[in-house]
Amino acid sequence: MTSATSPVIPGFHPDPSVCRVGKDYYLVCSSFEYFPGLPVFHSRDLVNWTQIGNALDRPSQLDLPPDTPSSGGLYAPTLRHHDGRFWLIVTNVASGGGNLVYTATDPAGPWSDPVRVPGVPSIDPDLAWDEDGTCWCTYAGVAQVRLDPSTGEILGEPYPVWSGTPGATAPEAPHLYRIGDHWYLMLAEGGTERGHSVSIARGPSPSGPFEPCPANPILTHRGTNKPVQNTGHADLVQAPDGSWWMLLLAVRPQGGTPGWHVLGRETFLAPVNWEDGWPVIGEVGVERAELPWPVAAPTPEPERDDFEPGDLAHHWISLRDRPTELVSTKERDSWLTLRARGASLDEPDAVLLGRRQQHLAFRARTLIDTAEGSGGLAVRLDEFHHYSIESAPGGRLSVIARIGSLRTITAEHTLPAGPVTLFVRTGPAPEPHDARTGPDSLVFGFESADGTATELATLDGRYLSTEVAGGFTGRVISLYAATGTAHFDWFDYAPLVR
Repeated sequence: MTSATSPVIPGFHPDPSVCRVGKDYYLVCSSFEYFPGLPVFHSRDLVNWTQIGNALDRPSQLDLPPDTPSSGGLYAPTLRHHDGRFWLIVTNVASGGGNLVYTATDPAGPWSDPVRVPGVPSIDPDLAWDEDGTCWCTYAGVAQVRLDPSTGEILGEPYPVWSGTPGATAPEAPHLYRIGDHWYLMLAEGGTERGHSVSIARGPSPSGPFEPCPANPILTHRGTNKPVQNTGHADLVQAPDGSWWMLLLAVRPQGGTPGWHVLGRETFLAPVNWEDGWPVIGEVGVERAELPWPVAAPTPEPERDDFEPGDLAHHWISLRDRPTELVSTKERDSWLTLRARGASLDEPDAVLLGRRQQHLAFRARTLIDTAEGSGGLAVRLDEFHHYSIESAPGGRLSVIARIGSLRTITAEHTLPAGPVTLFVRTGPAPEPHDARTGPDSLVFGFESADGTATELATLDGRYLSTEVAGGFTGRVISLYAATGTAHFDWFDYAPLVR
């Protein structure tokens, strides 16, 4: 037995869907308004996951118009392997989107252009194949239809199937499995907030009739004081040794009442045992869990990017699109160049390059040159909730806070003109005995050439949380251009001990 901690994919990585091919596991997550879409991960032990690509990395695959709202875009993919190919179905809730199917022989890509599925009217679609090769698409509601995934044509009329606990809200995220002598239909219900849960039913065929598990919900943390909450939206996978496991989303609230989660919904792992033909879910938490196989030492994420010419690392994301004329590593040798398109981060067409915040305590830095415009380093949740330190020509620095309808400059400073190192980090741990305490604080400042750090402002982190801003995403640490052109020599990110 070896130990591992959870979450297994920290930060804004919600709605995990997983499949196994041989000894290899592959997983995708929702990406909402960010481009490229649907990060793809690989693992050999279900604990250490490496991002190997993004399924939707071409404009022909992913259309996110400028009016796509934050927390719009790509919802709840399902990833499956069937007949030698990987199949991926997802809902694009942006205007003109709908349900889309993509295929690949290699999950690292390239993935196909989309096949549209106009006959599936809801979100969270699932794919499952029976012994005859018939493909069944089950979706939020919960309803089902036979589907030709290669053409997107539905074969017959959709019909309702088991939709969870009577009276429970938001039956969604269905997944259909053939396990032993039964077909199992698993879904999430209760909403993706504190009431989130997982329930399951079984039946003799893909279309039922389905008998609910007498122990439903088989997983929920609602009404508990556990450090992990909002458990739900799960998928099952069997390991080569025959054991079963669940990948699911959950959050880690911090601070006082009501508790704020700032990293978004993260991917957690839980063991699954079977009793009387029903799954029994083990503990989901941040403590160390036991696994029956060796777990490799974690592979750290790249902590520094020097923006060498070529493709950007897979974890970098942008808002809605990434035109090469606005985001480039080729214009200035070993620098990232961003050209502004909107007036500020308040605009939906802001030009930024970001990475998900993956640790409760972190530090990020960048060296920026704004002789040709203005730009900076931001912590973003959406257009209405973000903090930034911004550099402008002439050495002018500003710390800007946008909270809902309020936008204010909280600090200003002037330096000699030229490139400057900007930083943001989390502040000291919050006071644990004050129920009003926020989850963290964010400290913005700059570093001089000798490495001396000067702090300009400390801002309350609760205003960059889902409980304040709403929506489905988490914080993204972003480099951005506000006006003209901004150049970035390097970026680094590191966890801090908290």
